[in-house]
Amino acid sequence: MTKYNAKETLVSHFKPFILDDGLEIKRVEDIPRALTLREGKRRTGMEGPVHSHEWGQLLYASEGVMQVMAQGSIWVIPPQRAVWIPPGVPHSMKIIHTITMRNVYISPDAMKGLPPVCQVMFVTPLLRELIAQAVKFPPLYDENGAEGRLANVLLDCLKSAPSTALHLPVPDSGPIQHIANHLKDNPADPATLDEWAARLGTTTRTLARNFKKQTAMTFGQWRQQARLLEALSRLASNQPISHIAQDLGYSSQSAFSAMFKKALGVTPGQFFNNET
Repeated sequence: MTKYNAKETLVSHFKPFILDDGLEIKRVEDIPRALTLREGKRRTGMEGPVHSHEWGQLLYASEGVMQVMAQGSIWVIPPQRAVWIPPGVPHSMKIIHTITMRNVYISPDAMKGLPPVCQVMFVTPLLRELIAQAVKFPPLYDENGAEGRLANVLLDCLKSAPSTALHLPVPDSGPIQHIANHLKDNPADPATLDEWAARLGTTTRTLARNFKKQTAMTFGQWRQQARLLEALSRLASNQPISHIAQDLGYSSQSAFSAMFKKALGVTPGQFFNNET
């Protein structure tokens, strides 16, 4: 059972159990199966400290929105998406809007075909329903029966799940780190890279080069992505779209909606109802 301390930090507890042959299972990674799932509720504002797993993990919430930090990037994850985290990768999370978590842990022996790096995966309706069924399995489900066959289909669906660009690389040094920190708190700031160069006493070319080097994005691409992820967080909190557009620096709600649809394929109003 998962408990929460006074600081609203997530602390995960795994209840040990003993197999018929007397072997004690103390961790998820000790379960002799290709995959195992865990379900639980997490409240808005709770945070999980940096940690890692020996198994691969699909960090997925069937309801609500969370923010995940790993490998120098930030992801904002709504219900139709999940973050794939390979074994040994340190990560942390923050709950933006109360979630129903359905994590899938995958043994390294069953991971062939899965990405070697973190990425956001689209949770198709089929994958969503497979996870909803598999989370009800006992830890020692019958590998040779219906449960084992469903687990194999789940793995196949996961390995073919399309990825989506919902991450924001985080600059970790130099003037562009200052710019990034400022824009996280002030996403509507319209300053150009020329203006930032003047503010920071450097050159536009230097800033542009460092943005590309540290984030693999141009300054304009990075700022738009930062605004997009902030928009997702606000939409999850049911803020009016017109207010979000204004707060993020867009000239109109239609301009904001056009950017959002170009990036994610649906309008802001459709996004959390999108089942395709």
